[in-house]
Amino acid sequence: MSSRVADNQISPFFTTMELDDLSRASHGASPSLGQLLKHVGDVRKQATGDGGETPAHHALDLSDASIEPRSLPFVLSFTNLTYSVKVRRKFSLSGMFSGGRSRLGAATESEPVGGESLFTRTKTLLNDISGEAREGEILAVLGASGSGKSTLIDALANRIAKGSLKGTVSLNGEVLESRLLKVISAYVMQDDLLFPMLTVEETLMFAAEFRLPRALSKSKKKARVQALIDQLGLRNAAKTIIGDEGHRGVSGGERRRVSIGIDIIHDPIVLFLDEPTSGLDSTSAFMVVKVLQRIAQSGSIVVMSVHQPSYRILGLLDRLLFLSRGQTVYSGSPTTLPSYFAEFGHPIPESENRTEFALDLIRELEGSPGGTKSLVEFNRTWQSMKHSDNNTSCQIACEPRHSLSLQEAISASISRGKLVSGATNNDPSPNSMVPTFANPFWIEMAVLSKRSMKNARRMPELFGIRLGAVMVTGFILATMFWNLDNSPKGVQERLGFIAFAMSTTFYTCADALPVFLQERYIFMRETAYNAYRRSSYVLSHSLVALPSLVFLSIAFSALTFWAVGLDGGLSGFLFYFLIIFASFWAGSSFVTFLSGVVPHVMLGYTIVVAILAYFLLFSGFFITRDRIPAYWIWFHYMSLVKYPYEGVLQNEFQDATKCFVRGVQIFDNTPLASVPSAMKLKLLESMSQTLGTRITSSTCLTTGSDILKQQGVTDLSKWNCLYVTVAWGFLFRILFYFSLLLGSKNKRR
Repeated sequence: MSSRVADNQISPFFTTMELDDLSRASHGASPSLGQLLKHVGDVRKQATGDGGETPAHHALDLSDASIEPRSLPFVLSFTNLTYSVKVRRKFSLSGMFSGGRSRLGAATESEPVGGESLFTRTKTLLNDISGEAREGEILAVLGASGSGKSTLIDALANRIAKGSLKGTVSLNGEVLESRLLKVISAYVMQDDLLFPMLTVEETLMFAAEFRLPRALSKSKKKARVQALIDQLGLRNAAKTIIGDEGHRGVSGGERRRVSIGIDIIHDPIVLFLDEPTSGLDSTSAFMVVKVLQRIAQSGSIVVMSVHQPSYRILGLLDRLLFLSRGQTVYSGSPTTLPSYFAEFGHPIPESENRTEFALDLIRELEGSPGGTKSLVEFNRTWQSMKHSDNNTSCQIACEPRHSLSLQEAISASISRGKLVSGATNNDPSPNSMVPTFANPFWIEMAVLSKRSMKNARRMPELFGIRLGAVMVTGFILATMFWNLDNSPKGVQERLGFIAFAMSTTFYTCADALPVFLQERYIFMRETAYNAYRRSSYVLSHSLVALPSLVFLSIAFSALTFWAVGLDGGLSGFLFYFLIIFASFWAGSSFVTFLSGVVPHVMLGYTIVVAILAYFLLFSGFFITRDRIPAYWIWFHYMSLVKYPYEGVLQNEFQDATKCFVRGVQIFDNTPLASVPSAMKLKLLESMSQTLGTRITSSTCLTTGSDILKQQGVTDLSKWNCLYVTVAWGFLFRILFYFSLLLGSKNKRR
């Protein structure tokens, strides 16, 4: 595939006759979109032999005399867009206590209006915005900070919740449904959200595996990535990692182009960008917009917000939309900007940048008493005059032109080689023309797992630190509780070791908290436009975590089991390993769930440490179950530490024939422990006479079963404790999925 995307050639998979048939179809009875897509797939299958080829996209050469002239296939129109939010009022103490005019604002002095209250007011971010963007052109939204540029881009990209936005957004006259827009469009955020340890080529390749259909072969996906690298001008940086604060990587301009490449890998019909030149030098910014121009010329609609374009960038833009405090102050071509402001009475000097002059004038007007009201009114008058002039001239000179329906335009776009993944569906609705996701569930899991493992291999220090923490903790526990005996003191020490060891496995899982918090916005960007399913992410996230948890469990179990002198032999060790692994699994799942709920790392650590401390408190070690107040007993059963703690206790004290207190050892934990042995024997004889049972120095007084009863460990077997611990892990993974489902809508309210 060539890097020149707009080569002005007709796709090799469609002959001129077939394109003429498509053109003639618009005059008569048009076939359904599903039939058209099926025809597209059949032709591709004949050409490739496997049906897996998606051709390189090329722009149609409209100068070709054999093709009937017609209006541009895609026109994105937006009409009367209005968006308001409620904000809290700012109160002034001096205004509250002063006897004169209140400084709370006029609205607080009178009755609240329009849904306002004493504490909130309505702020209009978009006020009756209308315009259009056409295929092959770049529409740039300009304005000062706070003018509503990003809000308008969000409104067009369906990133504002339904009911909050008033007005209509349509493509070729048909209102865009959310499902269809997600597939045929892409949104490039202002921030570059990329994995720092992946190279440019790997980043784009993973995007291709997510967004391009499974029917496309691996070699074709690689060819698409290589062509895109050339198109973006990233050939010299293809093998360089993205980088971050701690790893040197690509430059800022290259990083921005990679961000764009991720979202155009499937060749979207509509591309939205929120300030793609922000933070770049003039040369890098120009190169980014030059890339966007080539994307537009390849048959896409490009809508971008830009703060203050340079003179060179202005030459690449086709339409401008100036905003001021949510209102349109200019809409039209850059070439008509001088005449517009000249008629307004503020001609642009020839030596000045047009956009800089316009933005400075708008800021000046915003600071004046009347604001930009005069410019807004003048824009409306100027637009109506221009519209009437165009209608007059068209009545004389314009040839009749017909526009394509959305169904026909998307079909024609795919026939030209656009990489939108189509479905052979007989449903004529445009909303059903494309599948929601490009790939099946299991492929998404495989790609996500591959990416996660590659990231983990590039940063081995993260697992190394975690392994080091577990091994150091295990070493300290092994040396502190070295070779415990079966005396009453040994029993208490075993209980303490087990409680501390089980809680340690949960605390060492807290390092998983930042992992998703760092990936949160990458995940939101990728799932917002259906790169993969949330369920795929949750399952792959769980599977990738398992090998490291197994390794940590083996290391901790091997370090502590025989060194401490725990009971059970090989079978006891295997259960001990399983319960440690289950604890790591449950702890990791719990922390992962919290990372999906809590947005900040430090807040997350505080919550994790506090809840784990409560889990240990109510586990049954410090106070047995029968001593816990009734109003707190529910927390005992919710404690994650309870079940592995009781499971290891039963593994340790399950032998009913093993004795832990014999004869005079009954006095060891009492004030009589310092009494001479002869006196202890006499006390035993006296007790024997009183109880009517002979008690000697070798008589077993407490077995493992007695210890379990004393600790209140009687309701579940050790295997049931293991199963419950594993089930907790699955429950928190399910809750993590729902937290992603409900908390990652990425839409304004």
